[in-house]
Amino acid sequence: MTLYPALILDALRTVRYPGTGKNIVESNMVEDDIRIDGNKVSFSLIFDKATDPFMKSVVKAAEQAILTFASPDAEIRGNIAVKTRPATVREHVNPLPGVKNIIGVASGKGGVGKSTVAANLAVALAAEGYSVGLLDADIFGPSVPKIFGVEDAQLYMHNVDGKDLIIPVEKYGVKLLSIGFLVDRDSAVLWRGGMASNALKQLIEQADWGTLDYFIIDMPPGTSDIHLTLVQTLGITGVVIVSTPQEIALADARKGIAMFVGDKVNVPVLGIVENMAWFTPEEHPDERYYIFGNGGAARLAKDSGLELLAQIPLVAAVGEHNDAGRPIATENSISAQAFIHLAHTVTDAVDRRNATLPPTQNVMVK
Repeated sequence: MTLYPALILDALRTVRYPGTGKNIVESNMVEDDIRIDGNKVSFSLIFDKATDPFMKSVVKAAEQAILTFASPDAEIRGNIAVKTRPATVREHVNPLPGVKNIIGVASGKGGVGKSTVAANLAVALAAEGYSVGLLDADIFGPSVPKIFGVEDAQLYMHNVDGKDLIIPVEKYGVKLLSIGFLVDRDSAVLWRGGMASNALKQLIEQADWGTLDYFIIDMPPGTSDIHLTLVQTLGITGVVIVSTPQEIALADARKGIAMFVGDKVNVPVLGIVENMAWFTPEEHPDERYYIFGNGGAARLAKDSGLELLAQIPLVAAVGEHNDAGRPIATENSISAQAFIHLAHTVTDAVDRRNATLPPTQNVMVK
Protein backbone atom coordinates (compact mmCIF):
# COMPACT_ATOMS: atom_id res chain seq x y z
CA MET A 1 0.00 0.00 0.00
CA THR A 2 1.30 3.45 -0.92
CA LEU A 3 1.61 5.70 2.10
CA TYR A 4 0.90 9.43 1.96
CA PRO A 5 0.38 12.16 4.64
CA ALA A 6 -3.42 12.35 4.36
CA LEU A 7 -3.66 8.60 5.01
CA ILE A 8 -1.47 8.95 8.10
CA LEU A 9 -3.64 11.81 9.41
CA ASP A 10 -6.80 9.80 8.86
CA ALA A 11 -5.30 6.98 10.91
CA LEU A 12 -4.27 9.38 13.68
CA ARG A 13 -7.82 10.75 13.88
CA THR A 14 -8.77 7.44 15.49
CA VAL A 15 -6.46 8.16 18.44
CA ARG A 16 -8.06 10.05 21.29
CA TYR A 17 -6.18 11.95 23.96
CA PRO A 18 -7.44 10.56 27.33
CA GLY A 19 -7.34 13.95 29.02
CA THR A 20 -9.96 15.51 26.71
CA GLY A 21 -11.51 12.71 24.68
CA LYS A 22 -10.72 14.57 21.45
CA ASN A 23 -8.63 12.98 18.72
CA ILE A 24 -5.01 14.05 18.54
CA VAL A 25 -5.36 15.66 15.10
CA GLU A 26 -8.32 17.77 16.23
CA SER A 27 -6.32 18.73 19.33
CA ASN A 28 -3.42 20.03 17.18
CA MET A 29 -1.07 17.48 18.71
CA VAL A 30 0.27 16.25 15.35
CA GLU A 31 2.96 18.57 14.02
CA ASP A 32 3.00 19.39 10.29
CA ASP A 33 6.18 17.41 9.69
CA ILE A 34 4.97 14.00 8.46
CA ARG A 35 7.81 12.37 6.53
CA ILE A 36 7.43 9.25 4.37
CA ASP A 37 10.33 7.35 2.84
CA GLY A 38 9.04 4.12 1.31
CA ASN A 39 7.43 2.33 4.26
CA LYS A 40 9.21 4.46 6.87
CA VAL A 41 6.90 7.01 8.52
CA SER A 42 8.04 9.65 11.00
CA PHE A 43 6.48 12.75 12.54
CA SER A 44 6.20 14.64 15.84
CA LEU A 45 3.53 14.70 18.54
CA ILE A 46 3.17 17.85 20.65
CA PHE A 47 2.17 17.76 24.33
CA ASP A 48 1.45 20.65 26.67
CA LYS A 49 4.02 19.53 29.23
CA ALA A 50 6.97 17.16 29.39
CA THR A 51 5.42 15.33 32.38
CA ASP A 52 2.16 14.54 30.57
CA PRO A 53 1.00 11.23 32.14
CA PHE A 54 -0.50 10.01 28.85
CA MET A 55 2.57 10.63 26.68
CA LYS A 56 3.76 7.04 26.30
CA SER A 57 0.27 5.58 25.88
CA VAL A 58 -0.64 8.14 23.17
CA VAL A 59 2.59 7.40 21.27
CA LYS A 60 1.87 3.65 21.39
CA ALA A 61 -1.74 4.24 20.30
CA ALA A 62 -0.53 6.38 17.37
CA GLU A 63 1.87 3.65 16.27
CA GLN A 64 -0.85 1.03 16.43
CA ALA A 65 -3.35 3.25 14.57
CA ILE A 66 -0.96 3.65 11.64
CA LEU A 67 -0.27 -0.09 11.49
CA THR A 68 -4.02 -0.82 11.66
CA PHE A 69 -5.57 1.89 9.47
CA ALA A 70 -2.72 2.94 7.15
CA SER A 71 -0.53 -0.09 6.51
CA PRO A 72 0.62 -3.10 8.55
CA ASP A 73 3.97 -2.77 6.78
CA ALA A 74 4.57 0.81 7.96
CA GLU A 75 7.89 1.28 9.78
CA ILE A 76 6.69 3.55 12.57
CA ARG A 77 7.83 2.14 15.91
CA GLY A 78 10.44 4.43 17.43
CA ASN A 79 9.93 7.06 14.73
CA ILE A 80 7.56 9.36 16.60
CA ALA A 81 9.28 12.35 18.20
CA VAL A 82 7.67 13.96 21.24
CA LYS A 83 7.82 17.72 21.73
CA THR A 84 6.55 20.10 24.37
CA ARG A 85 4.37 22.98 23.28
CA PRO A 86 6.01 26.39 23.90
CA ALA A 87 4.88 27.89 27.20
CA THR A 88 3.39 30.93 25.51
CA VAL A 89 0.80 28.83 23.70
CA ARG A 90 0.13 26.07 26.22
CA GLU A 91 -3.50 25.50 27.06
CA HIS A 92 -2.71 24.75 30.70
CA VAL A 93 -0.71 27.19 32.81
CA ASN A 94 1.59 25.89 35.55
CA PRO A 95 -0.46 26.46 38.73
CA LEU A 96 2.68 26.69 40.89
CA PRO A 97 5.17 28.80 38.95
CA GLY A 98 7.13 29.66 42.09
CA VAL A 99 7.74 26.04 43.10
CA LYS A 100 11.05 24.44 42.14
CA ASN A 101 10.46 20.80 43.13
CA ILE A 102 7.25 18.85 43.82
CA ILE A 103 7.65 15.64 45.84
CA GLY A 104 4.84 13.16 46.35
CA VAL A 105 4.94 10.92 49.43
CA ALA A 106 2.90 7.78 48.75
CA SER A 107 2.26 4.27 50.02
CA GLY A 108 0.61 1.18 48.68
CA LYS A 109 -1.55 0.84 51.79
CA GLY A 110 -2.60 2.76 54.87
CA GLY A 111 -1.08 2.38 58.30
CA VAL A 112 2.58 2.52 57.29
CA GLY A 113 3.22 6.03 58.59
CA LYS A 114 3.10 7.87 55.26
CA SER A 115 1.71 11.10 56.73
CA THR A 116 4.25 11.01 59.56
CA VAL A 117 7.04 10.67 56.99
CA ALA A 118 5.62 13.47 54.81
CA ALA A 119 5.21 15.85 57.76
CA ASN A 120 8.64 15.20 59.24
CA LEU A 121 10.33 15.35 55.83
CA ALA A 122 8.78 18.80 55.34
CA VAL A 123 9.93 19.95 58.80
CA ALA A 124 13.42 18.53 58.27
CA LEU A 125 13.76 20.29 54.90
CA ALA A 126 12.65 23.57 56.49
CA ALA A 127 15.20 23.06 59.29
CA GLU A 128 17.88 22.68 56.60
CA GLY A 129 17.01 26.16 55.31
CA TYR A 130 14.71 25.32 52.39
CA SER A 131 11.38 27.04 51.80
CA VAL A 132 8.77 24.28 52.06
CA GLY A 133 5.06 23.75 51.49
CA LEU A 134 3.02 20.70 52.49
CA LEU A 135 -0.31 19.74 50.92
CA ASP A 136 -2.37 17.12 52.72
CA ALA A 137 -3.97 15.38 49.72
CA ASP A 138 -5.19 12.42 51.78
CA ILE A 139 -8.80 13.46 51.21
CA PHE A 140 -10.45 10.72 53.26
CA GLY A 141 -8.00 10.65 56.17
CA PRO A 142 -6.34 14.07 56.57
CA SER A 143 -3.93 13.92 59.50
CA VAL A 144 -1.52 16.79 58.82
CA PRO A 145 -3.57 19.30 60.90
CA LYS A 146 -3.31 16.97 63.91
CA ILE A 147 0.41 16.30 63.43
CA PHE A 148 1.13 20.04 63.28
CA GLY A 149 -1.30 20.97 66.06
CA VAL A 150 -3.36 23.29 63.85
CA GLU A 151 -6.71 21.48 63.79
CA ASP A 152 -8.59 24.62 64.79
CA ALA A 153 -6.82 26.90 62.31
CA GLN A 154 -9.04 29.28 60.34
CA LEU A 155 -8.28 29.86 56.68
CA TYR A 156 -8.22 33.37 55.29
CA MET A 157 -7.85 34.81 51.81
CA HIS A 158 -6.07 37.84 50.44
CA ASN A 159 -5.84 39.48 47.06
CA VAL A 160 -2.80 38.83 44.90
CA ASP A 161 -2.65 40.51 41.50
CA GLY A 162 -6.42 40.76 41.34
CA LYS A 163 -7.09 37.18 42.51
CA ASP A 164 -8.38 36.10 45.92
CA LEU A 165 -6.08 33.33 47.15
CA ILE A 166 -6.13 31.12 50.25
CA ILE A 167 -3.34 31.88 52.72
CA PRO A 168 -1.69 28.61 53.84
CA VAL A 169 -1.29 28.03 57.55
CA GLU A 170 2.37 28.24 58.55
CA LYS A 171 4.04 26.33 61.37
CA TYR A 172 7.58 25.07 62.03
CA GLY A 173 8.65 26.91 58.88
CA VAL A 174 6.26 24.91 56.66
CA LYS A 175 3.29 26.29 54.70
CA LEU A 176 0.34 23.92 55.18
CA LEU A 177 -3.01 23.26 53.56
CA SER A 178 -5.28 20.30 54.13
CA ILE A 179 -8.82 19.30 53.28
CA GLY A 180 -9.03 18.80 57.03
CA PHE A 181 -9.28 22.58 57.37
CA LEU A 182 -12.47 22.61 55.30
CA VAL A 183 -14.48 19.75 56.78
CA ASP A 184 -15.79 18.73 60.18
CA ARG A 185 -13.01 16.60 61.65
CA ASP A 186 -15.54 14.46 63.55
CA SER A 187 -17.51 13.54 60.42
CA ALA A 188 -16.65 11.16 57.61
CA VAL A 189 -15.82 12.75 54.25
CA LEU A 190 -18.31 11.21 51.81
CA TRP A 191 -17.17 12.53 48.45
CA ARG A 192 -17.14 11.01 45.02
CA GLY A 193 -13.84 11.06 43.14
CA GLY A 194 -14.73 14.15 41.10
CA MET A 195 -15.60 16.20 44.18
CA ALA A 196 -12.38 15.17 45.91
CA SER A 197 -10.33 16.01 42.83
CA ASN A 198 -11.92 19.45 42.53
CA ALA A 199 -11.26 20.18 46.20
CA LEU A 200 -7.60 19.29 45.74
CA LYS A 201 -7.32 21.47 42.64
CA GLN A 202 -8.70 24.37 44.66
CA LEU A 203 -6.08 23.90 47.38
CA ILE A 204 -3.37 23.81 44.71
CA GLU A 205 -4.49 26.46 42.24
CA GLN A 206 -6.32 28.91 44.49
CA ALA A 207 -3.74 29.20 47.26
CA ASP A 208 -0.87 31.62 47.68
CA TRP A 209 1.99 29.12 47.96
CA GLY A 210 4.51 31.73 46.85
CA THR A 211 8.10 30.72 46.14
CA LEU A 212 9.08 27.28 47.42
CA ASP A 213 12.13 25.06 47.09
CA TYR A 214 10.09 21.96 47.90
CA PHE A 215 6.36 21.29 47.75
CA ILE A 216 5.57 18.03 49.57
CA ILE A 217 2.30 16.22 48.82
CA ASP A 218 0.96 13.71 51.33
CA MET A 219 -0.90 11.48 48.86
CA PRO A 220 -3.77 9.13 49.70
CA PRO A 221 -2.76 5.51 50.30
CA GLY A 222 -3.25 2.97 47.55
CA THR A 223 -3.99 3.83 43.93
CA SER A 224 -6.89 6.05 42.89
CA ASP A 225 -8.07 8.78 40.56
CA ILE A 226 -6.72 11.30 43.09
CA HIS A 227 -3.21 10.28 42.06
CA LEU A 228 -4.12 10.80 38.40
CA THR A 229 -5.55 14.24 39.20
CA LEU A 230 -2.33 15.27 40.93
CA VAL A 231 -0.03 14.18 38.11
CA GLN A 232 -2.31 15.85 35.54
CA THR A 233 -2.42 19.10 37.52
CA LEU A 234 1.23 19.29 38.56
CA GLY A 235 4.60 18.49 37.05
CA ILE A 236 5.69 16.20 39.89
CA THR A 237 9.47 15.93 40.24
CA GLY A 238 9.29 12.50 41.80
CA VAL A 239 7.66 10.37 44.48
CA VAL A 240 8.89 8.73 47.66
CA ILE A 241 7.34 5.35 48.49
CA VAL A 242 6.82 4.55 52.17
CA SER A 243 6.56 0.96 53.43
CA THR A 244 7.11 -1.06 56.56
CA PRO A 245 9.26 -4.23 56.44
CA GLN A 246 6.17 -6.50 56.50
CA GLU A 247 5.54 -8.62 53.42
CA ILE A 248 1.90 -7.52 53.17
CA ALA A 249 3.01 -3.87 53.09
CA LEU A 250 5.75 -4.63 50.58
CA ALA A 251 3.27 -6.29 48.21
CA ASP A 252 1.17 -3.11 48.18
CA ALA A 253 4.28 -0.96 47.85
CA ARG A 254 5.16 -2.87 44.66
CA LYS A 255 1.73 -1.97 43.26
CA GLY A 256 2.33 1.69 44.13
CA ILE A 257 5.68 1.65 42.35
CA ALA A 258 4.10 0.01 39.31
CA MET A 259 1.40 2.68 39.19
CA PHE A 260 3.83 5.59 39.22
CA VAL A 261 6.19 4.18 36.60
CA GLY A 262 3.30 3.00 34.39
CA ASP A 263 2.24 4.71 31.18
CA LYS A 264 -0.80 6.48 32.67
CA VAL A 265 1.16 8.21 35.46
CA ASN A 266 4.81 8.11 34.36
CA VAL A 267 6.35 9.85 37.40
CA PRO A 268 9.89 9.02 38.61
CA VAL A 269 10.21 7.13 41.89
CA LEU A 270 13.01 8.78 43.86
CA GLY A 271 13.34 5.91 46.30
CA ILE A 272 11.86 3.95 49.19
CA VAL A 273 11.58 4.80 52.89
CA GLU A 274 11.40 1.88 55.29
CA ASN A 275 9.32 3.14 58.20
CA MET A 276 9.12 1.27 61.52
CA ALA A 277 12.28 -0.52 60.40
CA TRP A 278 12.95 -1.67 63.97
CA PHE A 279 11.84 -0.87 67.49
CA THR A 280 14.26 1.05 69.67
CA PRO A 281 13.51 1.76 73.35
CA GLU A 282 14.23 5.40 74.09
CA GLU A 283 16.24 4.50 77.18
CA HIS A 284 18.36 2.04 75.13
CA PRO A 285 19.00 3.79 71.80
CA ASP A 286 21.53 1.19 70.67
CA GLU A 287 19.09 -1.71 70.87
CA ARG A 288 17.07 -2.86 67.86
CA TYR A 289 14.11 -5.23 67.81
CA TYR A 290 12.80 -6.17 64.36
CA ILE A 291 9.17 -6.69 65.31
CA PHE A 292 7.86 -6.17 61.74
CA GLY A 293 10.60 -8.09 59.97
CA ASN A 294 14.15 -7.21 59.03
CA GLY A 295 15.06 -5.19 55.92
CA GLY A 296 12.06 -5.97 53.74
CA ALA A 297 11.89 -2.51 52.17
CA ALA A 298 15.65 -2.57 51.67
CA ARG A 299 15.27 -5.76 49.63
CA LEU A 300 12.38 -4.24 47.69
CA ALA A 301 14.52 -1.23 46.83
CA LYS A 302 17.33 -3.48 45.61
CA ASP A 303 14.97 -5.70 43.59
CA SER A 304 13.30 -2.64 42.02
CA GLY A 305 16.55 -0.86 41.21
CA LEU A 306 15.58 2.00 43.53
CA GLU A 307 17.43 3.81 46.28
CA LEU A 308 16.70 3.05 49.93
CA LEU A 309 16.37 6.64 51.09
CA ALA A 310 16.12 5.99 54.83
CA GLN A 311 15.23 3.49 57.53
CA ILE A 312 13.12 5.14 60.22
CA PRO A 313 13.04 3.39 63.62
CA LEU A 314 9.82 2.81 65.52
CA VAL A 315 10.03 4.94 68.64
CA ALA A 316 7.10 5.67 70.95
CA ALA A 317 7.97 9.36 71.01
CA VAL A 318 7.07 9.70 67.30
CA GLY A 319 3.41 8.92 67.95
CA GLU A 320 3.42 11.00 71.12
CA HIS A 321 4.74 13.99 69.21
CA ASN A 322 2.12 13.50 66.49
CA ASP A 323 -0.63 13.52 69.10
CA ALA A 324 0.85 16.62 70.72
CA GLY A 325 1.07 18.50 67.41
CA ARG A 326 4.89 18.64 67.37
CA PRO A 327 6.54 16.55 64.62
CA ILE A 328 9.49 14.61 66.01
CA ALA A 329 11.81 16.33 63.50
CA THR A 330 11.48 19.50 65.60
CA GLU A 331 13.38 17.79 68.42
CA ASN A 332 16.97 16.62 68.88
CA SER A 333 16.65 12.85 68.96
CA ILE A 334 17.54 9.66 67.11
CA SER A 335 14.24 9.79 65.23
CA ALA A 336 14.79 13.43 64.32
CA GLN A 337 18.22 12.57 62.93
CA ALA A 338 16.64 9.83 60.81
CA PHE A 339 14.35 12.41 59.19
CA ILE A 340 17.21 14.87 58.70
CA HIS A 341 19.06 12.04 56.92
CA LEU A 342 15.94 11.47 54.79
CA ALA A 343 15.87 15.16 53.88
CA HIS A 344 19.48 14.88 52.69
CA THR A 345 18.88 11.76 50.60
CA VAL A 346 15.74 13.23 49.03
CA THR A 347 17.46 16.47 48.05
CA ASP A 348 20.38 14.46 46.64
CA ALA A 349 17.96 12.29 44.63
CA VAL A 350 16.19 15.39 43.31
CA ASP A 351 19.50 16.99 42.33
CA ARG A 352 20.53 13.84 40.44
CA ARG A 353 17.19 13.66 38.70
CA ASN A 354 17.27 17.34 37.70
CA ALA A 355 20.86 16.99 36.46
CA THR A 356 19.80 14.28 34.01
CA LEU A 357 17.00 16.32 32.42
CA PRO A 358 17.82 17.40 28.85
CA PRO A 359 18.29 21.11 28.11
CA THR A 360 15.27 20.98 25.80
CA GLN A 361 12.03 19.10 26.22
CA ASN A 362 12.16 17.41 22.78
CA VAL A 363 12.72 13.68 23.19
CA MET A 364 12.27 10.52 21.16
CA VAL A 365 10.07 7.86 22.71
CA LYS A 366 10.95 4.33 21.64
